[in-house]
Amino acid sequence: MYDVEKIRAEFPILSRQVNGKPLTYLDNGASAQKPQVVIDAITQAYSQEYSNVHRGLHYLSNLATEKYEGVRGIIARFLNAGHEDHIVLNSGTTEGINMVAYSWAMQRLVAGDEILLSGMEHHANIVPWHFLRERQGVVIKWVDTAADGSLDPQAVIDAITPRTKLIALTQCSNVLGTVVDIKAVTQGAHAKGVPVLVDGSQSAVHMPVDVQDLGCDFFAITGHKLYGPSGSGAIYVHPDRMGEMRPCLGGGDMIREVSKEAVVYNDPPMMFEAGTPGIVQTIGLGVALEHMMDLGMDNIARHEATLRDYAADRFKELNWLNIQGQTADKASIFSFTLDGAAHAHDISTILDKKGVAVRAGHHCAGPLMDHLGVTATCRASFGLYNTKAEVDTLIEALELAHELFA
Repeated sequence: MYDVEKIRAEFPILSRQVNGKPLTYLDNGASAQKPQVVIDAITQAYSQEYSNVHRGLHYLSNLATEKYEGVRGIIARFLNAGHEDHIVLNSGTTEGINMVAYSWAMQRLVAGDEILLSGMEHHANIVPWHFLRERQGVVIKWVDTAADGSLDPQAVIDAITPRTKLIALTQCSNVLGTVVDIKAVTQGAHAKGVPVLVDGSQSAVHMPVDVQDLGCDFFAITGHKLYGPSGSGAIYVHPDRMGEMRPCLGGGDMIREVSKEAVVYNDPPMMFEAGTPGIVQTIGLGVALEHMMDLGMDNIARHEATLRDYAADRFKELNWLNIQGQTADKASIFSFTLDGAAHAHDISTILDKKGVAVRAGHHCAGPLMDHLGVTATCRASFGLYNTKAEVDTLIEALELAHELFA
């Protein structure tokens, strides 16, 4: 049984008050809160077990290395990656996508080659490709969403040309909550010889992910959205693509030998992990993923779907509220504006006075904001510990905001 009150008790911050009101935390799309088991693991790592990893022969270094390297296997299991050597550890999705841009795409793409993006990508899956556009003449092609916020997989496939060298898509929009049929895109793209990179920042926290079933070439996740520490994350790389990559960061751990004349690189995935990593952050991420898997990703998805449907029904009562993205099978993410002149920042400030935490702004999705014809929205994003009562609190706070701006 999914006991949300018991789950909430595992997250100490959820018991606090903000502005004299119980905290209603609905900013999970930006960063999720941390359960006590993650906090304890971080404290234990720093207070009793800390040392640098790899190459140390003393007890603490061996212990830290064992715990740190063990997370690679946890992530592989979480994503059903097939083997832990297909996982490159990093600081999050942004680093993962940049690694693909520099280690894989930069050496393979020339002027006129195309990278295909959807119109609802996060800036982390846009800016690295602009680097290649500026520096190498790569062309960025866009496929926009439909009026309801959906993205037709066939529209993506139909946009492929002989110059298309990569498709880079989010599996779940951080603004609209739209879930993309990545498997269909991948099958169509691979039939035309085009690899697929997936930004899994939002999807991996809301639903089970099986990268082998999806068939994608790259799949990036970020730890702080997965109830783990900031500065942690990973990217799955299909072994065929791993063999085509060369390192883009140089330093310790990614080498076997260094001389004045030459460098001998380490084997993948270590080849792509230069320098002292986020040791404790990564250990905390492993604990967070184990916690999610213990709850069951299917159970989490069902709970959040119930919240999504309840919130959608409550929002329909507010005829002055404009929801961006209306697909029925979206994730539990809602971006909205109010009729009239109320700015998203003002709405967010009023909600905060009621203890309701939401995000306001362009959500690092400038092209999507342009497509929607808005400069900013408020976003309420639900997580595994949110409740229907918190939906009701959000509705009450929105009604107050509407009264103030009417």
